[in-house]
Amino acid sequence: MGVRPPTNGSDDEPTSIEFGIAAVDATLKRSDLSFPASSDDVRGELGDKKIPYDVHGNAIPLETALEEVPQSQFESRQELLNALHPVFETFREERSSGFVQQLRSLFPF
Repeated sequence: MGVRPPTNGSDDEPTSIEFGIAAVDATLKRSDLSFPASSDDVRGELGDKKIPYDVHGNAIPLETALEEVPQSQFESRQELLNALHPVFETFREERSSGFVQQLRSLFPF
């Protein structure tokens, strides 16, 4: 997932904030991990990398997310992303601030 951050007219800001599976995918693309890969391979390459699971920047180590995935072998990057998707959705739904808090975070007062 990705959300466009608020801008102040500056061109040096990112065009989006990556979190959840989008952040995992971007991290995988920058890594040397090849597939098929085991959970141990993923942990060895990216295990301590913190992945944001919501727009507020709350993050968990990828290793923690992998512990919630029942399978231990991934034939492709997409298969790994598909396995991790429900884990990140659960973290986002259960641990993100409530609607009112999210609304308040949009306003400086």
